[in-house]
Amino acid sequence: MSQANLQLLFDLVMLLALLSALAVMWMVKHGGTRGKVAERLRANTSNSRPDSGALDTDATEDGATRRFLRRLTAIGERLPLFDAKYRMKLQREMVRGGFRSANATSILLAIKFFTGLACAVAIVIFGAHLPLGSYPMFRALFMLGAFVVGMIIPEYILKFRSTRRRNAMAQCLPDALDLLVICTNAGNSLGVSIRRVADELATICPPLSEEFGLAADELQVSGDSGRALSGLAERIDLPSIRALISTLTQSMRYGTPITTALRTLSRTERLAHIVSLEEKAAKLAPKMVVPMMLFILPPVVVIAAGPAVIQLMNFFATQ
Repeated sequence: MSQANLQLLFDLVMLLALLSALAVMWMVKHGGTRGKVAERLRANTSNSRPDSGALDTDATEDGATRRFLRRLTAIGERLPLFDAKYRMKLQREMVRGGFRSANATSILLAIKFFTGLACAVAIVIFGAHLPLGSYPMFRALFMLGAFVVGMIIPEYILKFRSTRRRNAMAQCLPDALDLLVICTNAGNSLGVSIRRVADELATICPPLSEEFGLAADELQVSGDSGRALSGLAERIDLPSIRALISTLTQSMRYGTPITTALRTLSRTERLAHIVSLEEKAAKLAPKMVVPMMLFILPPVVVIAAGPAVIQLMNFFATQ
């Protein structure tokens, strides 16, 4: 047997060992009575929660896609690599990213696992071309590292999406506060005002409109304003939103006028937004120094001094 075949056989054995270790962990976790009870409880909890969001399998029109998402959900719920604490943390991040489906966390966990597995398989195929890839021990380390990195990549993509979503909502928040002040000045209640602001922001900032609309629905259904506002602050996770929720909660608790507090908060947020824009404008000049030196200054020097250099070269060539 050639050396290349031996390397490929070793890589396949390492991959099978990784899959076997995961299978043993799954059997240890779900083989006993506690594992069965926990699985039933998780299934009942998943079935009892209402599905909503971009990863809602019931709202998918394509039957094949729906079955595929259900299989991903089943795999993600049974993966032994993630404990309940990590799942709760990932679920909060999914909600902040705009995915509020009951199955969104399980689908993301399945995607993380298969991405890591795909990266490990890529190392099996192309491991011999890597530096130190001819040594079996290093290839095993590369495979394990690729599996870990592949599982981290989807989570970082989710965090990037959540950060962009929060930044978009932070930019539109001063306008939302101004609209909320106008609605409360018109005599509308808090729930009606939030609903009207959500409708007005539908084309300007869809993420903020979606969150405000969900808060208005919770206010209408439950009537618990404190819980609905706390949920809004938890989903958006912005200091300005938390300040807004704190202001509204204190106004409702102590009976102070909501309009006055909202007007003050709106003025503060507008000033903070202007200061942030001025700060970005002030940082623009230092940031432009390096691109100007690398991409603008050399062509200017070539255009300005090029004819003189050519004339000097022709003069010395004729001497």
